[in-house]
Amino acid sequence: MSLKTRTILVIVIGVVMGFSLSIGGGLLSASKPATKEELAWEQAQLFAEVLEHVKRDYFEPIDDATLLENAIRGMVGDLDPHSEYLDANEYRDIRISTTGSYTGVGIEVAEINNTIRVISPIAGSPAARSGIRSGDELVAVDGLAIEGGRLKDTMGRLRGQPGSRVTLAVLRDGAVIEHELQRQIISVASVHKELLNPSYGYVRVSQFSDNTAHELSLAVDELQEAYGGMLHGLVLDLRNNPGGVLDSAVDVSDLFLDSGVIVTADGRSMESRFTRSAHRGDILDGASMMVLVNGGSASASEIVAGALQDHNRATIIGTATFGKGLVQTVVPLSRGRAIKLTTSRYYTPSGDSIHGIGITPDVLVEEAPGFPDLSLSGNLDREADSQLAEALEQLQTRAVMHSNAR
Repeated sequence: MSLKTRTILVIVIGVVMGFSLSIGGGLLSASKPATKEELAWEQAQLFAEVLEHVKRDYFEPIDDATLLENAIRGMVGDLDPHSEYLDANEYRDIRISTTGSYTGVGIEVAEINNTIRVISPIAGSPAARSGIRSGDELVAVDGLAIEGGRLKDTMGRLRGQPGSRVTLAVLRDGAVIEHELQRQIISVASVHKELLNPSYGYVRVSQFSDNTAHELSLAVDELQEAYGGMLHGLVLDLRNNPGGVLDSAVDVSDLFLDSGVIVTADGRSMESRFTRSAHRGDILDGASMMVLVNGGSASASEIVAGALQDHNRATIIGTATFGKGLVQTVVPLSRGRAIKLTTSRYYTPSGDSIHGIGITPDVLVEEAPGFPDLSLSGNLDREADSQLAEALEQLQTRAVMHSNAR
């Protein structure tokens, strides 16, 4: 790295870090710096020194742009587990995912016992057409073995340009089966519905995208049309829902509330401090609700569960939720890049922060085998799941009490 390059780099770092530099005496000197400024200047010099050594002595050539991008990734990524730098492709994928569509092969996967399992292939997708089944273990992508604990990395390898091909190897009944798939645009419905019995509805929300509240409202309308009147109760399944768009969680909560605070947030900037409240209009007209949660229910799911619990609108059933009480903002940068930065801590209507704690269910129901996968494949086996049957019985009791109160 040339002296000129190093000088420019240090000046840029100094400007970004917000302290004053002046040229004089030597190569660069601080202009009457405060103690904090002196420390920042020393760190900027250290950064330049490390960059120079890596550039000169690393065993393989590496260009300045790559080194600086990696430094930026480290700077943002080390803040907390949720902040990250996004290159142009990663930023595009995030924008696409919030709309409820993406480019891929069309499988819903989850990490179970340190393995990546197929929860369900999406109907009509390349994965469904090739014969991939629920329960298959994903063991390799394009010949590269999948490591446990690398769910995000695995999902990234499944994405790509529409029309491009990818080979998936799955383990089923002790045999490895390879599937060569062609990626396409996958439109994902975030809401799945079913009529449990003549007057009780079931809806599962798998993620919170821009369209989720609209999809959920339509699903409830269709369930009530199938029943022929207002439902007596609704089961809202948020298990293994990792979250998504905060405004979507607010809109979903608002569907079932007539008034009151849904969520508040506090941060350092004006934009990061806000309160979201409900508007009149409960689409269930006060009918009983049960919300199913577990340790995979996070972020936006916890906003919904917390709001409905604090307003005594629903009974929360399951196990403690994940405990992600922080809000991330995607900040666009130049050349199509962005950073996803944690900007707020959010609070439930009661004023509690659930970060690192989670939502405590009203009724603790440990997950029996098969319980987490309820309806993910579109099938409900209520007779085989006694715990869910008991929960539904409790919902029915509450519905009867509500009906009598009317």
